[in-house]
Amino acid sequence: MFEPRFPKVVNPDSKPSNFCPGCGYGIILKVLGQVIEEMEIAPRTVIGLDIGCNLLAWDYYNLDTIQTHHGRVTPTMSGYKHGQKDSVAIGIAGDGGLYAIGLQSLLHTAHRNEAVTVIGVNNTVYAMTGGQAAPTTLPHEVTDTTPGGNFTAKEPVFGPGLVGEVAAKGAFLGRASVNNIPVMKSMMKKAIQAQLAGNFGFLEILSYCPTNWKTDARVTMEYVDKMAETFNLGVLDE
Repeated sequence: MFEPRFPKVVNPDSKPSNFCPGCGYGIILKVLGQVIEEMEIAPRTVIGLDIGCNLLAWDYYNLDTIQTHHGRVTPTMSGYKHGQKDSVAIGIAGDGGLYAIGLQSLLHTAHRNEAVTVIGVNNTVYAMTGGQAAPTTLPHEVTDTTPGGNFTAKEPVFGPGLVGEVAAKGAFLGRASVNNIPVMKSMMKKAIQAQLAGNFGFLEILSYCPTNWKTDARVTMEYVDKMAETFNLGVLDE
């Protein structure tokens, strides 16, 4: 059994944010810390981080964290869970780490209904490496590698919709947006509750990347709403 070790999940004396101004990761990570505290699972929780913007969260919490190789956060947390069955294993990765190099592991983990929780952050680009096109890049979207627009892409099929095609019965699959924090928080709890019930939990979150989108605050928020026209929000396993 795990013994309580951490007085607070979010440390008030922690370092300032290293994310770009306007990035959605700060919102997502703060809400995740609140969820862990409210669910009273901190002593059991371990967070796995992919290579990408999310790795900057390695010391944001009073929790154990694991930094994995790119695309390997899902199998790493699955393996950890097998070794520590009483733990709450939460993996965080971007759309590139989950839907490109990490897609195979994500699909098999969902198919086996591994009792882990994976949070995917979708901002339609490879953000940390400069804003290249990603598996989630919208049709006609301008990125550093599609300066004339992403004209080769069809409607993106990556994310919970694709995972849902292979996921085992009982798995939780959902998509939320940083533009609606209460709903995002509620769905984050459901993704963790699925793990506590012995099932796979997956939540994709549509997030901001104004640095690579080259947008101001108003347009950034509007762009996430535009993303939701392609990436349907809500619980996707019903």
